[in-house]
Amino acid sequence: MTRTPEEVFAHHGQALGAEDLEEIVADYRDDAVLVVNKQVFRGKDGARQVFTQLLSDVPQAQWQLDTVFADDVLYLEWKATGGGRTVDNGVDTFVFADGLIRVQTVLYTAQPA
Repeated sequence: MTRTPEEVFAHHGQALGAEDLEEIVADYRDDAVLVVNKQVFRGKDGARQVFTQLLSDVPQAQWQLDTVFADDVLYLEWKATGGGRTVDNGVDTFVFADGLIRVQTVLYTAQPA
């Protein structure tokens, strides 16, 4: 049975909170496209690069999320604080397909806390 977008994102959030890179990457399709701060990343390897950087930018982060789901699309505004750094302007859009993340756009700036 295919997971709903809400189920995929719930798993994604748990994996991110646990900083479990392989579980994060497991939520992406092999042909996923991620556009992060004006750079394009592709597939599971691209997702791995993106989240390696994010977890480095705000390690052991405390997350604040504000989500809006519309069918197979998720709009997310987020904040994170960890490792002496903070993000207060995070904005993502996700497009889900077949129980996985197909497309994600991300904009954020990490700064000293």
